[in-house]
Amino acid sequence: MIKTPYLLFLGDAPDSLAAKVAQGIKDWRPDNAIGQFRLPGCKADLGLTDMTLGEARAAGAETLVIGVANRGGVISAAWLDVLVEALEKGFDVASGLHNLLRDEPRLVEAAQRTGRTLHDVRVPPPGVKYPIANGEPRKGKRVLAVGTDCSVGKMYTALALDASMRERGLKSTFRATGQTGILITGEGIPLDAVVADFMAGSVEWLTPDNDPDHWDIIEGQGSLFHVSYSGVTMALVHGGQADALILCDEPTRDHMRGLPGYKLPSLEQLRDTALPLAQVANPDCKVVGVSVNTQHLDEQAAVDHLKAVEDRMGLPTVDPFRQGADRLAAALEAL
Repeated sequence: MIKTPYLLFLGDAPDSLAAKVAQGIKDWRPDNAIGQFRLPGCKADLGLTDMTLGEARAAGAETLVIGVANRGGVISAAWLDVLVEALEKGFDVASGLHNLLRDEPRLVEAAQRTGRTLHDVRVPPPGVKYPIANGEPRKGKRVLAVGTDCSVGKMYTALALDASMRERGLKSTFRATGQTGILITGEGIPLDAVVADFMAGSVEWLTPDNDPDHWDIIEGQGSLFHVSYSGVTMALVHGGQADALILCDEPTRDHMRGLPGYKLPSLEQLRDTALPLAQVANPDCKVVGVSVNTQHLDEQAAVDHLKAVEDRMGLPTVDPFRQGADRLAAALEAL
């Protein structure tokens, strides 16, 4: 178990989106987030108290969590001195990056010397062997968020939807498939670290038979339209065997995340691509709603945009951060 509370390490994140791991923890487990640690030049700010390592330890922080999700998931050389110092000051260190803590000799030596623990979240649980997907129908119900791009709010949508379902007295479980979701909930699968042949099977394993009226809220990853990360999305679409899809979008972007030469697809393109693929695994799958990340729009512009999308798509359209996900929960309840 990763000890809480956390000091969230933002490093030299170039923008707030790069610190989405830390943002997710701050939003969904605020009691676990004592403060933030930023290097010079960091352009992300969670609005938490900036702390030194010593101040955070004195305040009770137990684990330094790398809250940055950079392209390629690498541990920057500029971070190593801080991570070693954190171990020497009594912190454990947790990371969800592809570049594993246990593969960094300086960190391994410091952890052994100080008796501290390195937590690599982006590693399948020890002893677990994921199956190859078989596509057999499973009891219970499942919903998956799919996006026009990476980092458009799929995880936030799923967490907000799970909260709304529970408030309505419905049976619901958030199923984490990425490092941030795992750090928030304490369990799940690091899907993009699973060997490709077993990715869809791991999603089947994560969402097994359940009560007929129980909903698994599956955390989405990547995008079918993102040439870097479409594979992990396909594994979710087929392995999730969803009964319902929720379309997710961030309307102010002028290109795909990390791909300046690629424009975002329209919501109609997303619907018309994702739904037939989902219906391969579950012919009864339906698109039930739209979730829009309006963080870069003012209140009136957000309201106007959400109404325009709802009128155009004929689906309940919300920003879960501004409005909650109750209308999306109602759409699932109506199925």
